[in-house]
Amino acid sequence: MVSNLPHFSFGALRTTALVAAVLAAAAGTAHAQDAGAAKPVAVKVFVGAMFEIGKNTGDRAGEFQMWFERYWKDAKPITVPGALNPVFCNADGVCGSVLGMGKVNSSASVQAIVLNPQFDFSKAYYVISGVAGTPPSRGTIGDVTWGSWLVDYDLGHRWAPEEGKPGEPVFMPRKGYESYRRFQLNPSLVQWALQLTRDTQLQDSDSARRSRLRYPDPQARRAPHVGVGTHMTGDTFFHGPGLSKEAQYIAKSYGADDYVATEMEAAAIALVLARSHGTDRIMSLRGAVNFDQGNPNETTLAHLDPAPGETAGGFAETVANITQVGSVVVDTIVRDWASWQNGVPALQQ
Repeated sequence: MVSNLPHFSFGALRTTALVAAVLAAAAGTAHAQDAGAAKPVAVKVFVGAMFEIGKNTGDRAGEFQMWFERYWKDAKPITVPGALNPVFCNADGVCGSVLGMGKVNSSASVQAIVLNPQFDFSKAYYVISGVAGTPPSRGTIGDVTWGSWLVDYDLGHRWAPEEGKPGEPVFMPRKGYESYRRFQLNPSLVQWALQLTRDTQLQDSDSARRSRLRYPDPQARRAPHVGVGTHMTGDTFFHGPGLSKEAQYIAKSYGADDYVATEMEAAAIALVLARSHGTDRIMSLRGAVNFDQGNPNETTLAHLDPAPGETAGGFAETVANITQVGSVVVDTIVRDWASWQNGVPALQQ
């Protein structure tokens, strides 16, 4: 019988099979390479700054530049949809980004970053880092403080002073917001940070010293140091003795520590992280670049719009102090990762 089927040689079949095998192997290799390339960065510490003045290096430093020059000078930017700026990571698992100023700006960036599959934040620690104001009764220019509590300044009821009783507070907490108007940060982590950094020698300047001497408060007139207290998060640059007193009143109403720093982001960022990874590994680090009010001889508006030579001074020294203090904790966590990766270790006395 003569077959009508087409004729194939065994050699041709073997060649076809070999080509198929080679193509399959190549596809498998490519898939493995793609899988390797897609492996997320295991983040050990994430540093979030709020603004940079110009470039990330080589010009006047804002909140991010000194962190960048210490950890990410050779790092490639990682674009994250929804984040204001790229993320940088080094080989040790230290990552950082400029998040943007204000609650919405910064928290939106953090949300985008922590949910992005390019990163694994399951064991990460966070340093919310930036400049701040401080009340002259509790701090001075150049101070660096670790936040023990993060309190939302805006979330509540507020009215004009002339519409209330003379001399009484014009703020009332709004019921039902208890779980996200204030956050107590992990006391063990706060104490770790303070213990590691409390003896850090901070930079100072002649201009900052002159600014301090305009105030009668002993805390305002001293040299800068590392401390701890409540960081007050407000979307407004609240200013003046009346609003400073109100901020302290809010802190105490919430059972928090003394208010020592006014900033615009930390409580909002903490809320985002609380919903995804919890707050046990959050640190808030702020350096004071101004007082939250004028001295007794000037009005609040005059202090907000100072005459030439009347500015607080000490900005460059303070941003250097922030990185100097914060990097001690970052480097400790990375160096001793075996002890830190599963949670804050027992405090060493």
